Amino acid sequence: MFKTLQNKTVLVTGGAGFIGSNLCEALLNIGSTVVCLDNFATGHKKNIAPFLSLKNFKLIEGDIRDLKTCQEACLGVDFVLHQAALGSVPRSIEDPVTSNDVNISGFLNMLVAARDNDVKRFVYAASSSTYGDSESLPKVEEVIGKPLSPYAITKYVNELYADNFKRTYDLDTIGLRYFNVFGRRQDPNGAYAAVIPKFVIQFMNYESPTINGDGTFSRDFTYIDNVVQMNLLAITTENDEALNTVYNTAVGDRTTITSMAEDLRNFLSEYDSKIAEVAIKHGPNRKGDIPHSLASIEKAKKKLNYNPSHTFKAGLKEAVSWYWEHLQNS
Repeated sequence: MFKTLQNKTVLVTGGAGFIGSNLCEALLNIGSTVVCLDNFATGHKKNIAPFLSLKNFKLIEGDIRDLKTCQEACLGVDFVLHQAALGSVPRSIEDPVTSNDVNISGFLNMLVAARDNDVKRFVYAASSSTYGDSESLPKVEEVIGKPLSPYAITKYVNELYADNFKRTYDLDTIGLRYFNVFGRRQDPNGAYAAVIPKFVIQFMNYESPTINGDGTFSRDFTYIDNVVQMNLLAITTENDEALNTVYNTAVGDRTTITSMAEDLRNFLSEYDSKIAEVAIKHGPNRKGDIPHSLASIEKAKKKLNYNPSHTFKAGLKEAVSWYWEHLQNS
């Protein structure tokens, strides 16, 4: 399906991270030459260890906050998949300055480097946090509210810069607003771990996971394979009308946090029956959290021919299988 990428060189920033390493793997399987840029602030060498010996894989250890490094990484590159960022709403609330430096200044460096090296297309990780306090459901790309966190501000600024670089320098871009991505290689450790892998490791250790709030908040949880598909569609589309805009990258369905936790417990208990007895706790609501998240994916279907391969439950079942195999000794 993506054979046009076989003789192309693709730069994946944040390529040692959760989403980035899955993109590197998919591109290598297609036959692309892959350049991975990562400073290992949140990514891990183990995620890309199987690729390091491949002739069509190159690792550049560096920081997107350094323009010279970005210029080096973009040299001879056809497409950029920009995933490098400091994620997490709580992290940005605790340290807005660093989030701004990485997510805005680093993003601008990458745009400049892509422009200077005549990159054909710049596809970047945007965020559903951009919808902010907008209460409309489902979320439609053209209707956003005020951002609720420094992180959300940084991701919205990315969209503004991308639009401006098309208008000013004719650099084609596509932004992908990710909705609660989960799946293989997502780090369960650390203060800012995403909810699904964090709950996985707690259930496996017979510890009660704590849901922020009463559990009725809902999310459009999106399996990693759907996200990979969207990135590949974005760099290969030949539809000019599909360029220089943003797309929701999701399933188009929502699950409450309580339902997610219960499904997770049920799937994990198939591997260890004791997990079925682990209770689920509740705590206070978290600052910056939006109550409900549900994406309209009609625009992506129409312009990019997007068709999600995994529902939430199908993705969760695959993810649990991977977690069980890889996190036993975590």
